[in-house]
Amino acid sequence: MDNVRMIENNNDNDNGAVAIGEYAEEAYLAYAVSVVKGRALPSVEDGQKPVQRRILFAMKEMGLVAGVKPVKSARVVGNVLGMYHPHGDSSAYEAAVRLAQDFTLRYPLIDGQGNFGSRDGDGAAAMRYTEMRLSPIADLLLSEIDRGTVDFQSNYDGAFQEPVLLPARLPMMLLNGASGIAVGMATEMIPHNMREIANAVLHVMDKPDCTTAELMVHVPGPDFPGGGQLISQTSDIHATYETGRGSLRLRAKWVVEPMARGQWRIIINELPHGVSVETVMAEIEAISNPKPKKDKKTIDQDQLLVKQSVLSMLDSVKSEGKKDVRLILEPKTSKISSDELMAFLLVHTSMEVSCPVNMVMIGTDGRPAQKGLVKILQEWIEFRLSVVRRRCQFDLDKISRRIHILDGRLIAFLHIDEIIKVIRNSDDPKADLIAAFKLSEIQAEDILEIRLRQLARLEGFKIERELKELREEAGRLEAILTSESKLRKLTAKEIKQDAEKYGDDRRTLIEPVERVQGGQKAFVVDEPVTIMLSKNGWIRSRQGHGVDRESIAWKAGDGEVAVLETRTTLPVVLIDANGRCYSFDASIVPGGKGDGIPVSSVIEVQNGAKLVHALSGKDDDRFLFTTSNSYGFVAPLKGLIARPKAGKAFMKPEDGATISPPIKLDASTHVAVTSSENKLLVFQISEINEYPNGGKGVRMMDIPTGASLMRVELCDGLSASVTVKGKTKIISGDDLSKHLLKRAKKGYLFNTNNNSQSRQGKLL
Repeated sequence: MDNVRMIENNNDNDNGAVAIGEYAEEAYLAYAVSVVKGRALPSVEDGQKPVQRRILFAMKEMGLVAGVKPVKSARVVGNVLGMYHPHGDSSAYEAAVRLAQDFTLRYPLIDGQGNFGSRDGDGAAAMRYTEMRLSPIADLLLSEIDRGTVDFQSNYDGAFQEPVLLPARLPMMLLNGASGIAVGMATEMIPHNMREIANAVLHVMDKPDCTTAELMVHVPGPDFPGGGQLISQTSDIHATYETGRGSLRLRAKWVVEPMARGQWRIIINELPHGVSVETVMAEIEAISNPKPKKDKKTIDQDQLLVKQSVLSMLDSVKSEGKKDVRLILEPKTSKISSDELMAFLLVHTSMEVSCPVNMVMIGTDGRPAQKGLVKILQEWIEFRLSVVRRRCQFDLDKISRRIHILDGRLIAFLHIDEIIKVIRNSDDPKADLIAAFKLSEIQAEDILEIRLRQLARLEGFKIERELKELREEAGRLEAILTSESKLRKLTAKEIKQDAEKYGDDRRTLIEPVERVQGGQKAFVVDEPVTIMLSKNGWIRSRQGHGVDRESIAWKAGDGEVAVLETRTTLPVVLIDANGRCYSFDASIVPGGKGDGIPVSSVIEVQNGAKLVHALSGKDDDRFLFTTSNSYGFVAPLKGLIARPKAGKAFMKPEDGATISPPIKLDASTHVAVTSSENKLLVFQISEINEYPNGGKGVRMMDIPTGASLMRVELCDGLSASVTVKGKTKIISGDDLSKHLLKRAKKGYLFNTNNNSQSRQGKLL
């Protein structure tokens, strides 16, 4: 610390000391810029990072063009490291491997011989075992590099020259994409189809101020090397191209293959970009045989549900593809839906993934920035026009030099005798030739070096013909260089020709669909099931309906709370004595002949309350909830669904009131209510308020203190049943009409004598 203070205190002195904070800031900034521009981010002009650019250039210099015999990769890496890229051999070889992988790049730039890895995650063989050469498409980057199209710079030790950029004839940045992490920024470029990008370039050249929506007519979305399906909405793709940042959703492609006796299987033939068959198989194995989470001894309910779901639907998974994807899924039974099985797997595996997009690159101004699709094409077109202009100027200069030489040779051909005489009699023939025939030094030097056979009469005709052709070509080049429209027309023509030569059909299907949600119910085989809940809190299930209750065995001292018929795809709701409700899926309740599992492993009953009722149904099913102190309300089942294990408060029984069994509403129009005073009240269901999220309710019947509701049931207003001393009696006609009143009335006494209808009720 003393040294730091000394440096800071002496900052203003002339001894060269600087503040350590300033020094660290400058040093880190220099490092960050070096990483951003020298390693991690590609350039918009050629789409290459420095290491990739050096590999391609070194292979071009070695003569490893398409069609020649490949050489050991170690030789290429050695040349790259020794001449241009002074870093580790693994970094250079890994970059070269990526350039050769047809499952990584849409248009591989290196033709690799040997094991260069696989889409299943296998790594490439060591560089001493593999060979490489440039692919034909690499010509799009390198064919014009010797024609003055780009600037060169000294390599790391000044011994060689390397290109600053490669003269790309198509926007390779968009064709192959890129991925990299720098200091404070990263890039994730997605690949595209060559023909579509070429058409987009031509559109921008014709209309520089076009919109992203106009470009998407030509480029509807990315085109990945492994195909697959892009399911994102068009608006999401547009927003990604507009801003240069977003997330797209990719999905596998499959076919349902019918088999004998009504059986079928699913064939996965394309996976999302970056997803391997091995990855998918490992994910299916993980959900089929889950392991407890960290610091847990057993798997949780979510894992159990997923396991039961996959085991009930999927029988086997196997891969029959070597180079191509061919993943076979065989269902447990042909009765389940293939759409249901795939929906489940899309949620729980990488067969549907998100693809991040972050189009960050080094622009034509040398600065890293995030760019939209229109901006990328505009900058690339600016670069390409510069390349074509420099190439035309280079060719014109070369032609001009040749014309100058041929002009001298033509003079020599026409004055051959005089030239021979000057040369024979001169001590300095070069100077005398220049003086005698007004030649330049270059022309004189060329005349002195040509062979006599080149001065034969036929050579004269050749010189004149070549001069004519060269002057015509020079005139064409001069016209291009002096006309911006002709320059752009030539550039557009070459882009179109290259796209026709190297382009191919789209591989990725673009078909927007809704993303599959992660709920569980939709992925359970739909079948009838009976849920059994005991007084001591044990729960189990049995397949099918119509279970004989007498045959149900309970533990000693235990008994029935609820025997509920439902289906595996429906929710189950339990209600405790305090009016709190708890919900879970019927499919998670284990079956078998045992006693089941403690209900506490599924829900967490609050405050030691006892469970009193169970109900199940569809989300929109409506139920009537009542309490013994004469309050009730109507609510849909979805209002009782509570994902937390602790449930939620729903009913509010007061003054020691008990909760009556919920009643599912049907086509009935009325409610019949009987009290402990043997009074009957019938009124319309529409008079009862609906409380979707529960509550206390409204008064059903006016009863005095100490009385209670004994029975609540639905009826049609034409007849109602009452129960007295365990016996049920039907009341209808005139006997029922006096009980048809408004809600919250006291009702009428009903006749308790089953053999007599003569007793009159008394209105109270």
